[in-house]
Amino acid sequence: MKTARAVAYWVGAMAIWMLLTWTMNPATLVAGAVMSLIAALWFGRELPVQPVKLLNPVRWFWLLVYVPVFAWACLKANVDVAMRVLSPGLVLRPGIIKIRTSLKSDIARTFLANSITLTPGTMTVEIKDDVLYIHWIDVRTDDPEVAGRMIKGPFEKLLARIFE
Repeated sequence: MKTARAVAYWVGAMAIWMLLTWTMNPATLVAGAVMSLIAALWFGRELPVQPVKLLNPVRWFWLLVYVPVFAWACLKANVDVAMRVLSPGLVLRPGIIKIRTSLKSDIARTFLANSITLTPGTMTVEIKDDVLYIHWIDVRTDDPEVAGRMIKGPFEKLLARIFE
């Protein structure tokens, strides 16, 4: 199983290398293969994702769906924060709220927390089990269920399909 995991991570790392370098130059490919192998052997046992999950094309499909959904949410949040900066008369209610997630795996929760943090106006302060503490630039509701739906948006459902 350790060999299968290392091979899966090597293939994944090599795919990422090829996407980032975007060349078929033999020297670049050899360098990528060697670096990917070193990374897979070094970190392969530490990564929390099962190799079978990484190779599932359905999960990759949902990842491709997730990217534009996240980009759209990020764009909307950028415009919202820009409007707040350009309209100093707007009343803000900054605060820290507590929301729950149904995600079970640590990596899915981490991706959710990072997605929330990368969306302007919100920042994940702490994760404790299934609870996330979020700093929100404008707390629009005191109901944790509603706040959770507003902040998590479609992220949680898509991340569950990708990681769980």
